[in-house]
Amino acid sequence: MTQHERTVMAFDDQGREYMIDMFVSVRDLSEMQHAGATRGSTSFRTHDGHDVTYLGNGEFMIMVPGEEGGVTVRTDDSEFV
Repeated sequence: MTQHERTVMAFDDQGREYMIDMFVSVRDLSEMQHAGATRGSTSFRTHDGHDVTYLGNGEFMIMVPGEEGGVTVRTDDSEFV
């Protein structure tokens, strides 16, 4: 099951704002020896549904139709910088 974890604001070099949703897959292990849920992989998508790749150091690559190679955006969110 994938759950919305949080939303991050990022900006391209022209000042356009992008809202990036962070999703975390959660697996229920209640049938196993250690009961409860565990966090899995993290994925990112824009509010518009475009694929996002986290590049590191506060940078993301957004795959936007019509843009060759995607758009690089940056956030100053403390979790990603």
